[in-house]
Amino acid sequence: MIQPQGQNSITYTRVIHLSHVIDIDIPQWPGDPTVEFETVAELNNDGYYLRRLALGEHSATHINAPNSFHSYSMGIDQYPAQSLVVPAVVIDIRQATAVNSDYALTIADVVAWEEEYGEISQGCVVILNTGWQKKWFDKSAFLNHDAQGIAHFPGFGSDVTQFLLKERQIAGVGIDTHGVDPGQDNTFATNRLVLEKPRIVLENLTNLDQLPPKGTTLAIGILRLRGGSGSPVGVLALVP
Repeated sequence: MIQPQGQNSITYTRVIHLSHVIDIDIPQWPGDPTVEFETVAELNNDGYYLRRLALGEHSATHINAPNSFHSYSMGIDQYPAQSLVVPAVVIDIRQATAVNSDYALTIADVVAWEEEYGEISQGCVVILNTGWQKKWFDKSAFLNHDAQGIAHFPGFGSDVTQFLLKERQIAGVGIDTHGVDPGQDNTFATNRLVLEKPRIVLENLTNLDQLPPKGTTLAIGILRLRGGSGSPVGVLALVP
């Protein structure tokens, strides 16, 4: 069958959740609102079951919008639908993070990955598998604060972020930690660089160990919050 011009097709054999289940005791960034559920209707009394949900825009598995770091930039409600279905590559740095929780991805890491799998294509989201998803149910280990309150978890170095944006023209970044920036980086350099344009920043991903290095397509389901600085997301991986 001839495809209409401009129509794309996605071939996949598996669909995998990349989002954690939202619950009241998930790891939260310091100062973020807690997750709350309140029952407002019950089957026995009202004929149906309904809860009210409260949580922060950057809670659980989430996407950050440009206006979270750049004044007068667009909110999450302005992301085009087409921008939320994107190819992804996965760079596995679990060996490095096992010995250094502050590890930051380098340009050398990207070059080594490309020597094995080919150059990262324009328009991809680059995802880091740090192994941090296994710490999700231990809030202390997940954020890994020291005695001074500084977080220690891996992320993207600013040099490699600039390289990926300029030389590979990527669509965004994602990670299984609470931030694409290493925990010690309180300047949020990678967030700021990526979100200078309406690109994608995904944090607190899971099940990354089930993804191949290349070939996956992401379908990112946002909440279209008016002026939102981000949104909890349901991310589906369509795996070939």
